[in-house]
Amino acid sequence: MMPMNEIVIVSGLPRSGTSMMMQILEAGGLEILTDNIRTTDLDNQKGYYELEIVKQLPEETSFLKEAQGKVVKIISELVTYLPDDYHYKIVFMRRTISEVLASQKIMLERRGNPVNAISDEEMAALFQASLNNVLRFLEGKKNFDVLFVDYKTVIEDPETVFSQLNTFLEDRLSLEKMRQVPDSKYYRNRS
Repeated sequence: MMPMNEIVIVSGLPRSGTSMMMQILEAGGLEILTDNIRTTDLDNQKGYYELEIVKQLPEETSFLKEAQGKVVKIISELVTYLPDDYHYKIVFMRRTISEVLASQKIMLERRGNPVNAISDEEMAALFQASLNNVLRFLEGKKNFDVLFVDYKTVIEDPETVFSQLNTFLEDRLSLEKMRQVPDSKYYRNRS
């Protein structure tokens, strides 16, 4: 059982595999906090697992009280706004920035949004700067434990990742059900 003031956070850049990790942890038996406002689509056929109010950080933190003992998805940029009132276990998804950009571009095109407003090089630099900022923030935080997980490794060697996750989360996961989640057919934007 998870300690009450502990919150598991799944984080990373957009399109880095955070939704897949939410599915894995849910299959593993952890309780997920989501509002299901953002529904499935071609870009996330198994769901986004988002909680809309998270986007209002730092002004809105009331959802954290309900998140205690559960898992919530928070994109990397917003992690720096989490208050020190809780203990956080962050599963931080990493994916090659070129793959993140390719995946994001396809999603934007599918939705009819402009994709060339900023060059890939500029966007990659912005993403990297954002990641660097988050990593600096996490270095000095005693109430944040972080496990970095590589998206590609989840697909190619899930057993290793599941073992790391289970150790990180103090043997609270059901590994058998987790094995059913990663699916290489969804790894479409490879670098």
